[in-house]
Amino acid sequence: MSRFLTIFLVAFFGCASIATADGKTLRMAYDADPTSLDPHEQLASATLQLSHLVFDPLVRRRQDNSFEPRLAESWEQVDDVTLRFHLREGVTFHSGRELTADDVVWTFERLKKSPDFKALYEPFESAKAVDAHTVDIVTKAPYPLTLNLATYIFPMDREFYSGMDENGRPKDAVVKHGSSFASSHISGTGPFRVSKREQGIRLELERVDDYWDKDSPGNVEKIILTPIKEPATRVAALLAGDVDFIAPVPPTDFKRLEAASCCTLVTMPSTRILTFELNQDRVEAFQDPRVRKAMSYAINREGIAKKIMRGFATPAGQLSPEGYAGHDPDLTPPYDIEKAKALMKEAGYEDGFSVTMIAPNNRYVGDARIAEAVAAMLAKINIKVDLQTMPKAQYWQRFDQRDGDILMIGWQSDTQDSANFYEFLAMTPDAKTGYGQYNAGDYSNPEVDRLTMQTQTMMDPEARAEVLRQIERILADDAALLPIQWQHLAWAARKNVNIEPIVNAIDMPYLADLVID
Repeated sequence: MSRFLTIFLVAFFGCASIATADGKTLRMAYDADPTSLDPHEQLASATLQLSHLVFDPLVRRRQDNSFEPRLAESWEQVDDVTLRFHLREGVTFHSGRELTADDVVWTFERLKKSPDFKALYEPFESAKAVDAHTVDIVTKAPYPLTLNLATYIFPMDREFYSGMDENGRPKDAVVKHGSSFASSHISGTGPFRVSKREQGIRLELERVDDYWDKDSPGNVEKIILTPIKEPATRVAALLAGDVDFIAPVPPTDFKRLEAASCCTLVTMPSTRILTFELNQDRVEAFQDPRVRKAMSYAINREGIAKKIMRGFATPAGQLSPEGYAGHDPDLTPPYDIEKAKALMKEAGYEDGFSVTMIAPNNRYVGDARIAEAVAAMLAKINIKVDLQTMPKAQYWQRFDQRDGDILMIGWQSDTQDSANFYEFLAMTPDAKTGYGQYNAGDYSNPEVDRLTMQTQTMMDPEARAEVLRQIERILADDAALLPIQWQHLAWAARKNVNIEPIVNAIDMPYLADLVID
């Protein structure tokens, strides 16, 4: 590492390089900031990671993917459509108010109104307070994934977010990519409270003294989160001792970190699919399934995984990863450049056409390089791609505006179930229900819609799995999207930072339980 870079990093991180008087300080570098403090504004990993720090879910997942009680101490199935949760008593928000069932009901109703989250809760009828510490979550029909979605209910402080702000706007408003009370003010029940925020520069959190979870082994009193876009700079900061924990780690630096005596590297497969969506509303050619199939055949997914990801990804021919009910082992990654050219000729596009492509450059591991590789592969079938890459804060605004002909997106199932992929990425976009919220290709197939809705009330796992696999086969045959790979996860930390027990396959490190020696 150059002397200049060392001096820069020490100056940038040095003021936070010592432990506080009462505990440890964690200095973490990651790829980009959450775009907002509102837990319901953006359905994204960064939002959920922050929610686990400042809020608390009713239930959360352990490393083995089983469910762990959090704000809900226990739960029971009351009838076919009602799951009853018993809340912990004595839990307080950062404002000092005690958590009650009414806060859970208020939060649930806000989720149902959020453009990004409403589709998750479309199968639900209501949330009802039974008493101060008991709440019933009621579905419209028997639904197999109610407990899965309890992991996304982070109760908010209803009084804190009620009323009008200084500008006369409702404090509870969910405003995407805009200024709102909830996007810049926060009160949760979580282990940390936000003490300082400079968007895109630094986010500081300090531990809450009277946090309810006294059994947590965590000894971190302060967290300083610093976005560092460039992977090489993140790794350099860790090796220099200027930060304690980084994520994600680029595959190009695995050997370097494994050989470093100062640091620990932890990797694991994930279920996040990285895919491209083809905007049929903007490009007439994309309405022809032969063109979409040609594009799919032109992409060498094995080559991308081997050369760009250094083997740190699993090539994909479908949305559902292995182990999911909808995974069909016969849907292998397609690659046949001659077949791709033949399909383009058959569709009348032998001479090709020009399109735009947008992708983030700091959201997914290797995102910009993968986009460049796909653009180069499409050129072989005469599709000329004008590629623009950008930071994720800018990218999501462009994505939501559908401002691109080909758009990259990564998706981890919110329910750890195949249907979630279809509900958000493949169903016909519907602003009322929220289904298709991230279907930027405007793909629409009534049979996919019908079958996806059918799975919501199927309680027989084997029968439901067959319907999910049927959906995957339809999507593959339509080339509805261009799945590229399931991404793997990697974190690295200084040796005295024990990250292995607190990282997981859903990429939500539970930093409150982190132990620093």
